[in-house]
Amino acid sequence: MRLGGILKIKLIEDTLAQQLLASASAATSLSHVPYSNFPVGAAVLGKSGRIYQGINIENASYPAGICAERVALGCACSNGEDGIVAIAIFSPKGDISPCGICRQFILEFGESIVVVFHWNGKVVQCRARELLPYAFTKEHLK
Repeated sequence: MRLGGILKIKLIEDTLAQQLLASASAATSLSHVPYSNFPVGAAVLGKSGRIYQGINIENASYPAGICAERVALGCACSNGEDGIVAIAIFSPKGDISPCGICRQFILEFGESIVVVFHWNGKVVQCRARELLPYAFTKEHLK
């Protein structure tokens, strides 16, 4: 089945996808969103099996804000995680997928990372490379 040009297949077990979405959902209560009132949470599954949460953090100087996905990935890195398996993104405001910057940021950790989010009322699972098919990668820097 295709959702918005993305082939919908199950890449991780539904129970694991739901666990990651629940973790991302729980994180949204900590979001710092005084301007948009649009909380976003993310949950990263590391190869170790550990889950790292992140939240969006807004700033009056808008470019200084940061998305939940990048906070969660930074948390995984700063805790010594050796690899990323999956990331889930959630907002209680409705359907959400990673923004362009976050798509590039996620891809930096692996093109095969499973990205889980709600879209059109369904849970979508796809690979990071599907969200950014013509990504600029470290291979381009050689």
